[in-house]
Amino acid sequence: MSAVRRVLVLGGTGEARRLAARLDGNPSVKAISSLAGRVREPVLPVGQVRVGGFGGVDGLAQWLRDNEIDAVVDATHPFAARITANAAAATARVGVPLLVSRRPAWAPEPGDDWHVVPDLAAAAQAVAGLGERVFLTIGRQGVDAFADGAGWFLIRAIDPPDVRMPERAQLLLARGPFTVDDEVTLLKDHRIDVVVTKNSGGALTSAKLAAAREVGVPVVMVARTPIPEGIASTSDLDAAVVWAAEGELPLPN
Repeated sequence: MSAVRRVLVLGGTGEARRLAARLDGNPSVKAISSLAGRVREPVLPVGQVRVGGFGGVDGLAQWLRDNEIDAVVDATHPFAARITANAAAATARVGVPLLVSRRPAWAPEPGDDWHVVPDLAAAAQAVAGLGERVFLTIGRQGVDAFADGAGWFLIRAIDPPDVRMPERAQLLLARGPFTVDDEVTLLKDHRIDVVVTKNSGGALTSAKLAAAREVGVPVVMVARTPIPEGIASTSDLDAAVVWAAEGELPLPN
């Protein structure tokens, strides 16, 4: 291992940017943030950044070797399952430690009407019995799971979907954070019957859940894919910073 610990941060999230900022001031760590490049105008972290895919497990493993990476922190979106699986396989192949850093998942609160489903296909089936006017807030990927839906869909995403959309749909391009008041207004103005979202967690887009609770609208919640077995993980940013710098997770208080 080199004197300066070289850490690859698989990012694209607010948590990854905060992690990169914390590591940027540590002289014993050289952090390199990697973005998938799926968003047209991403918010860039501080420090060194690379944009674009690695070419699957083989490409990532070779990149780790070529760049003499000492550790990898996967701080990608909780639903970036393929990236996490590739990171797990590539780091195991080259003998580099991996930490998955995930923001805590949302949990239902009193007054919520959540319908938890395992995937987007199940979500598309669930909305059929809950209402005609659907607020689809899952990002631009996976919208095609609802393409054959008979209802009307308000689709909110940062960039336009590049897959087939429902025939009766309105596209709303917007980037969070959103306020509860604005989300309540949106639900009422568009006469939304049901909200569909992924359990991404975090405060950036959680206002829609409070708004749905206030208005009395049910939420179809797509559950997260579990982190691969045997992979160290944390939902604590401070712990991720310590691990990236030192290689061990601190004991909880």
